[in-house]
Amino acid sequence: MSKKKKTIEELLEEALVSEDEKPYEVPENWVWTRMGDVIKINPSKPKLDLPHDQPCSFLPMNKVNPQTGKVDSLEEREFEKVKKGYTYFEENDVLFAKITPCMENGNTVIANGLINKFGFGSTEFYVFRTSEKIDERYVYFLLRSEKFRKQARAEMTGAVGQQRVPKKFLESYPFALPPLSEQKRIADKVERLLSKIEEAKQLIEEAKETFELRRAAILDKAFRGELTRKWRRTNVNIEDAEILYSKIKESKRGKRKKTKEINVDELRYSIPSNWKWVRLGDVFTITSGGTPKKTVPEFYDGNIPWVKTGEIKWNYIYESVEKITPDAVANSSAKILPKNSVLVAMYGQGLTRGRASILGIEATCNQAVCALLPNDYILPEFLYYYFMEGYQRFRQIAKGGNQENLSATVISEFIFPLPPLEEQGVIVDIVQGIFTKESMIQEVIEMNIDHLKQSILSKAFRGELGTNDLSEESAIELLKEVLQEQVK
Repeated sequence: MSKKKKTIEELLEEALVSEDEKPYEVPENWVWTRMGDVIKINPSKPKLDLPHDQPCSFLPMNKVNPQTGKVDSLEEREFEKVKKGYTYFEENDVLFAKITPCMENGNTVIANGLINKFGFGSTEFYVFRTSEKIDERYVYFLLRSEKFRKQARAEMTGAVGQQRVPKKFLESYPFALPPLSEQKRIADKVERLLSKIEEAKQLIEEAKETFELRRAAILDKAFRGELTRKWRRTNVNIEDAEILYSKIKESKRGKRKKTKEINVDELRYSIPSNWKWVRLGDVFTITSGGTPKKTVPEFYDGNIPWVKTGEIKWNYIYESVEKITPDAVANSSAKILPKNSVLVAMYGQGLTRGRASILGIEATCNQAVCALLPNDYILPEFLYYYFMEGYQRFRQIAKGGNQENLSATVISEFIFPLPPLEEQGVIVDIVQGIFTKESMIQEVIEMNIDHLKQSILSKAFRGELGTNDLSEESAIELLKEVLQEQVK
């Protein structure tokens, strides 16, 4: 006996969201329904009879840009290789990442430009297929909204690291349905506004580049003595760097490693007359760390911070990923480094090599890290900014085999412009003040940009973008048309 089909009235009664379930008020010609009642989620795949070598569009999850919600690039694969084991979708379907962290990151996209109007992709996509009554862009923007993603995150199930959004949650999700023409107006306006935001973000990125150039210029002036030229005119009686250097030599008597005399050809620029060119090895005790035996796991079950190069990224270090025991220190070349030591990454691919940090605690480090121990004559922040100013230059000095590295010996030969101690403090204050102010401005701008984007999406689904026309036929009629297609 065949199952009796439901009438439009029965389907409508089931599809409408009750008053107490409505999340918020929407315009009176909108209607609250369930997402699964108006959108096909993971519709059945048609039978395809194609040649084995037929090229097909293929979309891996990592080709969806979570920031822009666009496809970075579609791949082509032969039909034989994708017909089984992958998600099938069609032109203008909305693809929604169901697995963490892709879902939270925003890996959602509208499938466009597909060969033969269909394609295959990651099994971690849900496919949302709309009809002529529902604008796919309206659905797409809803799925990319922060509010929706937070709600979806709260409903995820599965093992840690492999959690997924349940299909049941999506099907029962309350969906604010406007008239079709209003959906299109909303989508058009959101696209225009988000486009403006992307333009603003591009300007921010350009401003960052300008800031990097400005930072380089500020640091260059700092180590030429140009930032403190006016200060020196009113502070003529301070102890000059030659006397400071004599005190350093006295404090390091018997501990100094011999360094080469400074050749005038090494000097890149002139410094004030009361400053002095020195080598780092002349004014700092420089050492490196060590790695306790990995074959003794109990060495790594302690509470002494053990810093690695990846943790050195122009920051203060107050904690480390790994910690070792006193026995580990005693049985390796690792050593306890005092607070305010300046750490420099000697090894590391990418941007790591040459970065510096200041220790905010006592800690140890591995052999890939160089430590310049603090003294009473040179501020650790001044030394830190010195490495920041010379970052690219020092990376070029690095020597080695297949992987270019720095070494404690190479670093000890770096020439260093030594100002009087009081002037070091003034330079640090000026540089910190400028950098802190500009960083705060950038953070506020970026925060406001992201907030604005989510505010636009939130207003869109409340009917608050100023696009609604109350004279248009109620969306209840649109909902009936959608449901009518289900009883044909």
